[in-house]
Amino acid sequence: MTLRLALASLLLLGAAPSLAAGRFPYGGELRLAHTGPAEPGEPALADTPTEATLLGLVSRPVCRLAPDGNPLPALARELARPSPQVVRLTLPSPAQANALTRAWTRLTGPEAPSPYRALLFPLRAEGRQLSATGDSLELVLAFPWPDLERALCHPALAPPRTSPAVLGPFSPAGPTAVEARLGWTEGRPYLDRLRLTATDERGLSRLWSSQEVQVALGVLPDAGTTSGAALYATYLAWSPRRVPSDFRQAVESAIDREDLTRLFVRGPAVPMPYLLPPALLPQPQGARPVPPPAQAGRKVTLLYDTGSEDQRAVAERLQVKLYERGYAVALEPLSRAELRARWARGDYELMLHSLLLPPVPGPALAVVLDAAGRKDLLGVELPRIGTLLDPAARDAKARERALALAPSVPMLPLYAQGLALRSAPEVGGLTFDAQGLPLLDGTWLQAAVTGVPGARR
Repeated sequence: MTLRLALASLLLLGAAPSLAAGRFPYGGELRLAHTGPAEPGEPALADTPTEATLLGLVSRPVCRLAPDGNPLPALARELARPSPQVVRLTLPSPAQANALTRAWTRLTGPEAPSPYRALLFPLRAEGRQLSATGDSLELVLAFPWPDLERALCHPALAPPRTSPAVLGPFSPAGPTAVEARLGWTEGRPYLDRLRLTATDERGLSRLWSSQEVQVALGVLPDAGTTSGAALYATYLAWSPRRVPSDFRQAVESAIDREDLTRLFVRGPAVPMPYLLPPALLPQPQGARPVPPPAQAGRKVTLLYDTGSEDQRAVAERLQVKLYERGYAVALEPLSRAELRARWARGDYELMLHSLLLPPVPGPALAVVLDAAGRKDLLGVELPRIGTLLDPAARDAKARERALALAPSVPMLPLYAQGLALRSAPEVGGLTFDAQGLPLLDGTWLQAAVTGVPGARR
């Protein structure tokens, strides 16, 4: 029995755990403010780190990645490999198994395709023919892919919040609160309730300074904050049929990623000169190429996410810098759903595309290639990577292929972001998983049961 399950049993028997006994306390309400929407949308669209964290309170994928990168069951009660080419998932009920099947089918379906469908590409028929048998799902691989379990932990693969069979460590309790779910797979969360407040950057600062919240999610990084891995990557994508062949050279010669990240992007953020973020592919910044001959009069339209202030600022900066290279850039803000729909149809000239990449090089490369419109490369590259049984060799191969493929992919990496938070002294156990998201279901309040002196009020 795990520590958390053991404590849950004690609590049900009336034995309250205490810090003095070396146990974490149950109970209390945590007040949390954030800069995300009041209610996150579909998992495949709620993919900023803040939105993925909030959605993960009530809807989880089949597993989560521990800080060391190992998958641990979340929605699934068990992940097993009865044979090298089959992964079996055991869900809490047939309803959850069917909900998960429907959610994954939507990712690959014609009505709402998503770049996160690449995570399911190694499955036979890319997961389009999945069906549940009772509370189990058998995932048959089309080629060896030892990273499937780690890929399935991505937040975009969770069932949508609107599904009647959705399941997470907390359950909704009105529009601004969630309550602990006693029967959660990993054990009951320590907190009884989270009180959630959606605000902007100024409101977040005000609520924190007035001590009205105990956790501020999405703050600017400084000496008093902690951050997860920077895996939310932003790219400039283009349609090769609609821009000149020297467009990549024009952009590369015009932008300075260091300045772009430092002056126009909310931190924590790092420049990203290669297809994968520095957290997955550590590489120094290369030299900027010589600009191609300028030709005035080239008109293009750049699409960006209207809900992202970072994308708006970067789009305006690109508009200025590309003008110096002879491009008249018109800006068109779209909702994220509209942006992804235009991507799926190939209906764009230029587009800013932000993606929450898995913390594993192979699956991350798959998502990037699909997002770049090079899904054709998945059937060539992924089987080569998947044949390597050693995880370190597999990761090294994926990095090598990312470097080799970059010049042929019509998508230019710009920067990667993480999620920073600030917590009060009485908040304990707040850690990040390998995806760079805070694990709020493992958090406790030291004053909730024991009345620890000096707790922030």
